[in-house]
Amino acid sequence: MAPKVNDIVRFLNDVGGGRVTRIKGNMVYVEDSDGFERPVPVSQVVVVQQPAAYERPIEVRPQVVPDKPAAKPEPVLAPVEETPEGDQLNIVLCYRPRELQHLTTTTFFPVLVNDSNYYLYFAYLTRGDDDNGEWTTRYHGQIEPNTLIDLDEFGRDDLNSMTHIAVQYVAYKEGKPFKLKNPALVEHRLDVTKFYKLHCFHKTDYGDSPMLTIEITRNDRPTRDPHIDSGELETAMNGGNRVPKGGGRGPQTSKPSQQHQQRNELIVKDLHIHELLDNTAGLSNADMLRYQLEKFNEVMQANLKHPGQRIVFIHGKGEGVLRKAIYDELRRRYPQCTFHDASFREYGFGATEVVIHQR
Repeated sequence: MAPKVNDIVRFLNDVGGGRVTRIKGNMVYVEDSDGFERPVPVSQVVVVQQPAAYERPIEVRPQVVPDKPAAKPEPVLAPVEETPEGDQLNIVLCYRPRELQHLTTTTFFPVLVNDSNYYLYFAYLTRGDDDNGEWTTRYHGQIEPNTLIDLDEFGRDDLNSMTHIAVQYVAYKEGKPFKLKNPALVEHRLDVTKFYKLHCFHKTDYGDSPMLTIEITRNDRPTRDPHIDSGELETAMNGGNRVPKGGGRGPQTSKPSQQHQQRNELIVKDLHIHELLDNTAGLSNADMLRYQLEKFNEVMQANLKHPGQRIVFIHGKGEGVLRKAIYDELRRRYPQCTFHDASFREYGFGATEVVIHQR
């Protein structure tokens, strides 16, 4: 059955579905429960529910064809439903596995999310470490406001050619005045080992499937990979002492401030239950939550005497039960600490950073 506007459909080769908002050629636009429109080929959807009744078509009597052909009407663009926060660009690149429980054999879909009121003309590119700096265009085209689209499909054998990714884009609006946005080129190094780790895939606001996410632009600001200073790297590798240009190691003294900085190096603790226990057989959800909080408190107690210490706890997004429990513990037992969402680019949606302060 061919889908019609307002039909409820589901995807044949993917999780989820939604309501058909419009149809263009062989593409249907499906709005999911979060309000995002997703263009999908007609062949990839199946109708699961129709409105109670369609209006009975009006009988049209034959008309005499005029001698002069009627002018072809200009296509009318559907109005863009804008949001107040959508005038800032927020762009996310996600990787969605076809089969989440079979990460070593499944294929993956790159998904570009345009969470803004702007159209984007963009290109998605990749390269490997051995490609001599030459890039391959995987997808280029336009994405409409407040929508997401699948860009490609790749398998395990393709990962070595995708260790670097880049997104170029130009933002604009159609049919109305708008504020200019700077064109951008955003590059990231892709940690391909994350494609084999189940805990690296999180629930997002952009659909029902857990995805590996990379933030491209946040509130109009393109994200960048952290820059590593070669001098600082050399200093760290030599125990905190920079090697003189003459080749000697120089005096092996270190300042107290350097020792303090090393002691307060960022701590990252993953609280996913499968990272803490090899076997959860026989444990209820309450038992697992209790164990996760014990490990959280162990780390906190071990670092309370270190003012300035920063700790990132990875708890995942899920239903937010563990996150809420951690926040309750922080407010009740650790009032001298501050906390906030950790870096989205580094840890995805499900991580909290805690900073220890002086009592």
